[in-house]
Amino acid sequence: MNLVSAIQQRRSIRAFKPDPVPGRVLTEIMEIALRAPSWANTQPWEFAIVGGDKLEEIRRAFLAKAEEPAKPDLPGPREFPEPFKNRLGALANKVTQAIGKAGTEGRQGMWWHLQGLRLYDAPAVIYIYTDRSFCFQSHSLNLWPIFDCGLVAQNIMLLATSYGLGTIAQMQAVHYPDLLRELLGIPESKLILLGIAVGYPDWSDPMNGVRSEREALENVTRWHGFE
Repeated sequence: MNLVSAIQQRRSIRAFKPDPVPGRVLTEIMEIALRAPSWANTQPWEFAIVGGDKLEEIRRAFLAKAEEPAKPDLPGPREFPEPFKNRLGALANKVTQAIGKAGTEGRQGMWWHLQGLRLYDAPAVIYIYTDRSFCFQSHSLNLWPIFDCGLVAQNIMLLATSYGLGTIAQMQAVHYPDLLRELLGIPESKLILLGIAVGYPDWSDPMNGVRSEREALENVTRWHGFE
């Protein structure tokens, strides 16, 4: 699969088959993904790749906290001004329709929340974290490591698509970072940024029919110096 096809085909997968992803496939994906650019080649990313019994342990631990407030290392937005609110709403409408098709209409909120904490039953998850001291420096806040980790995350998801896998980048996967630190031996000196659920998509599930729209190029771009 070429790069253009991978970009066009990638979508957030919200239902996975139980089939395990071979470790050699994940190794190949990760080795190539590491070619992502970073500020002055600092390569601030680190990873925990989890499957099997350990992933089930994480699922159980997260579900046990389902009614507790999330405490992520990297807080999410509290407000969505326009045009961001409109884009979020358009996706939410599609998700709500898909939930109804999946036979769970009437209990969308909790069902959806629990599915996210279950990592959509993906057989593997790639957690991305970075060094806390590189972000919180003595005289400034350095956001570039987080940006760079986003670049390597995109590489991972596009490569997974080219291997016939599906992914979803989840903040919910890192809602309780202290649990992940405890279960995976990640030190307090690391900021846990993101979890990418990985597996083979279950295309029979209506949730995988959801695909978010993109703004037209002319709505988000200004050209300078071109005729």
